[in-house]
Amino acid sequence: MRRAPWAYRLALAFSLASVFCALAARRASAAGEGVEVPRIVSLGGSCVKCDLATRKLAGARFVAGNFQHASLVGSDLRGAVFLASNFSGADFSHADLRAATMSGAMFQGAIFAGANMVGLQAVGSSLADSDLSGARLESGTLVSTDLRRVKAHGARFDDCNLTGANLGGGGFEGASFKDAQLMGAVLGGGQFNHADFKSANMQGAFLGGADLSTAINLTREQVAFACADHATRLPAGLTPHLCVGHVFIVRRSP
Repeated sequence: MRRAPWAYRLALAFSLASVFCALAARRASAAGEGVEVPRIVSLGGSCVKCDLATRKLAGARFVAGNFQHASLVGSDLRGAVFLASNFSGADFSHADLRAATMSGAMFQGAIFAGANMVGLQAVGSSLADSDLSGARLESGTLVSTDLRRVKAHGARFDDCNLTGANLGGGGFEGASFKDAQLMGAVLGGGQFNHADFKSANMQGAFLGGADLSTAINLTREQVAFACADHATRLPAGLTPHLCVGHVFIVRRSP
């Protein structure tokens, strides 16, 4: 005996309902066991001054959005992507930004105090005038990143690629640049009191007007390959390599 068409549809509906119920139960069970269910969140549009503090936004994508002065204090932003978005004045204090990506994004005047930014990819983005006090940026890629006038007291840039970055006029008191790549970077006018430059590559870096008088682990070899001027202050015993200008050429492998 053949079923009527409506019977087939009814059976299919019950089958799909059972599948969805099973998935929902599995998701609820996972949540109850403390297992994080992966998901992709995409945010855009305008969200000026919005409150996203302490949110779990790991892997989220912020695309072409306006998040000026938003609060993301303590938020989980591991692996998040910030693409062509404006976060000027936003507060990321103590946020987890490990392995996050910033591409063509604006973070001018943003606050990253105490944030974990290890492995950050921020090529060509602007963090000018931002607060990086106590932030961790180890092993990050900040090639050609705008870091002018930042407050980075006690920040860690160990093993960070800062090739061609602009650190001009920034406050880097007590910061660490161990094993960092500072080739062609601009440090002019910056304050580097007690900053650690152990094994940092400073070839072609511009030190004009920078205060490195109390910097530690700064060697003659590092200074010899950098460009200084008469306003550059170095630790006792080090002689500045005076340059009229500086040019740095990045050769890309074919």
